[in-house]
Amino acid sequence: MSMPCSGPPEPHSCSGVEGLGPRERVTLRASAVSYRGRLFRSLAHYEADGRGGLDLARDRALGGDFTGVEPMGLLWSLTPVGSEDPCFSQMPRGVMKTPLKVEVTVHHAPQQQAVPLGPALASAQVQRWFSSPELSRARLQAGRLRGVFLLPPGDGPFPGLIDMFGDGGLNESRASLLACRGFATLALPFFGYEDLPPIMKDLNLDYFEEAAKFVQSHPKVKGPHIGVIGSGKGAELAFSMASFLPNIAAVVSINGCVSNTATTLTCGRSILPGLLSLELCSMLTALSLLEILSLSPSLSAPSLLTLVCSRSLSK
Repeated sequence: MSMPCSGPPEPHSCSGVEGLGPRERVTLRASAVSYRGRLFRSLAHYEADGRGGLDLARDRALGGDFTGVEPMGLLWSLTPVGSEDPCFSQMPRGVMKTPLKVEVTVHHAPQQQAVPLGPALASAQVQRWFSSPELSRARLQAGRLRGVFLLPPGDGPFPGLIDMFGDGGLNESRASLLACRGFATLALPFFGYEDLPPIMKDLNLDYFEEAAKFVQSHPKVKGPHIGVIGSGKGAELAFSMASFLPNIAAVVSINGCVSNTATTLTCGRSILPGLLSLELCSMLTALSLLEILSLSPSLSAPSLLTLVCSRSLSK
């Protein structure tokens, strides 16, 4: 079984299998125990070529948790065993000090879907790192700005990003991965970290504007345009930044609402009320913005943020 045993977070780390029979059908299964002790698994069915070889970058998965040519499919399709929530996070707080160990095993393909897999024909361990020792890591403590700024190796300039989660505290995992891919990335907490408010209260866009200016003005960042990526409340704030701040060129929203929810957000002279009803937020899937405005005339137009068109970071 041909797979590298360790290394930085590089693409296509799972390569393939050799020594199978010509056109032999096999099942590959990946297993990993998360940093929180939860077992994750994935599997896919393949057919070897005429020489008994299998190349994950070339050969199609015929079924299982994904289909088609997916060299990283066994990794991105990992889901928690016995959990109904496929979005259960594997990532702990902070930069990964130890790798995530993924064991990949090869089995004869079962004749029927419900039949358990037989003994492993071969196995290999893949170690997935979420960071690299070559990254430059700076902890922000000056002024009111908090977080960690991660720079790729080299002189740059690099495209700049701000990364935010919505569940409090500092999470560097995604920022580390982005920095490993050549982005100068600020992991930005806004509550539940150091001397920031312990719980999420009313927010002011000034804090996020200060973060944007820090990234835009850094000598190793290719400014002035930067991007913002956010999850949950962090995604809402990313939309707000793009709506009210200059030079936010791209937004990636992960599980975020397109309106401001839960807390009031002050944007200069504008105050965006937080939507108090989750049901109102979910109405976005069934009603138009105009219908929502007619149902809730007290909501100001800026509080229903429109989707932001991404512009090139190279501008």
